Amino acid sequence: MRTQTAATKSNPAIFNSIPSSDDLGLFKGAGKPNYDKVKDILGYSKQDISVASGVPFGSVRFDKKIPAELTERVTEWATAIGLVHGFFKDESKTILWFKVPNPLLGDVAPRDMIKVGRFKKLLKFIQIALEESR
Repeated sequence: MRTQTAATKSNPAIFNSIPSSDDLGLFKGAGKPNYDKVKDILGYSKQDISVASGVPFGSVRFDKKIPAELTERVTEWATAIGLVHGFFKDESKTILWFKVPNPLLGDVAPRDMIKVGRFKKLLKFIQIALEESR
């Protein structure tokens, strides 16, 4: 039987899928993502967002007519960014982590994993790494 430590009790694994804070301002009210902030951190162009989200290029927009699928994808990306930032506690290091090829990810940069449709694998990698670091 696994014993719970004080850290486990204060930070149950069930909540490891969301960042503990939003120091980077990745979210606006009602849990909506800050699209510009997420785009800037990942260094994505409109074309990159289209490819990574699966939303047609002409439908990529960040106004009241934003496609629901795009909001969902950007929310996921913001969550992953927030989790990584929770580890580094530094915006520059967080941005760098997403842009530098990672040998543990097959020498692919995390931002590129998102772009090629490997977000779920990346998120799982982040969550496992954070769990192991505790």
